[in-house]
Amino acid sequence: MSGANMPARTVVTGAFGYSGKYIAQRLLAMGEEVVTLTNHPEGDPFAGRVKAAPLNFADAEGLRRALEGSSALINTYWVRFPHGKVTHRAAVDNTRALIAAARATGVRRMVHVSITHPSLDSKLSYFRGKAELEEAVRDSGMSYAILRPTVLFGKEDILVNNIAWLLRHWPVFAIPGDGKYQLQPIYVDDLAQLAVEAAHRGDSYTQDAVGPEIFTYDELVRLVQSAVGSRASLWHLPPRLVFLAAKTLGWTVGDVLLTWEEVVGLMDNLLVSEQAPPGTTRLSDWVREHAATLGREYHSEIQRHFR
Repeated sequence: MSGANMPARTVVTGAFGYSGKYIAQRLLAMGEEVVTLTNHPEGDPFAGRVKAAPLNFADAEGLRRALEGSSALINTYWVRFPHGKVTHRAAVDNTRALIAAARATGVRRMVHVSITHPSLDSKLSYFRGKAELEEAVRDSGMSYAILRPTVLFGKEDILVNNIAWLLRHWPVFAIPGDGKYQLQPIYVDDLAQLAVEAAHRGDSYTQDAVGPEIFTYDELVRLVQSAVGSRASLWHLPPRLVFLAAKTLGWTVGDVLLTWEEVVGLMDNLLVSEQAPPGTTRLSDWVREHAATLGREYHSEIQRHFR
């Protein structure tokens, strides 16, 4: 900050995307200057109010220029699944480059979006990579907040929307195993509120970012089914068979509906927390309020992130 009356300047990765958009909206409402690092500048929902710079991890100087003069970096960057040359390993290396650029330019604060139950010993590259990055953030020398969400829901959501889409368009919906494993979704704007609050604090901490309701997967599917009026039959099938069916269906829509790591992580109860939930928005209420539009169109992960 070069002057007492200058607005705070925060860099948000992916502010033209999903969770980053909600974070940027809250920062703008507070009168702050927002810069985003993005690979999709054509998707600006803010009519130029957010300055965009390339999210080019190979251009260390470009990253430093974009971060110069910022008090905080809120990082939502990650990849849900490997696609082409973009792997979880590459996402870890890319984020390390971003952390190094922030440290080099004197950014005082980093808010990093992780995942519940990350572990360096995890058999899942998603959770293992998230654990590596948590260590990198803690070792960066910046003050930090690490937020650990589970599943996000909101208007642009993929998981809950596509469950509804399948229930609307197919006579059968397959559930891996007994469906009794749990998940604890958080509303995307509740996560955004936590991220913005974290950016303005000075203490370093790690917090599970979860909502107030815990569902078994079977309960979640039935909640969505009831809301959208679906008559699909729910079949409990062997997990591998469900994964193969989702993979086949993914070819027809040009997307990845479900990865094997997601099946394992879900069935291992990695998407639920033992901490008190900071999120307040109830998924059950939100699903009923948005039942008329939920699942009307398919939301593609590949089109969103790899177009």
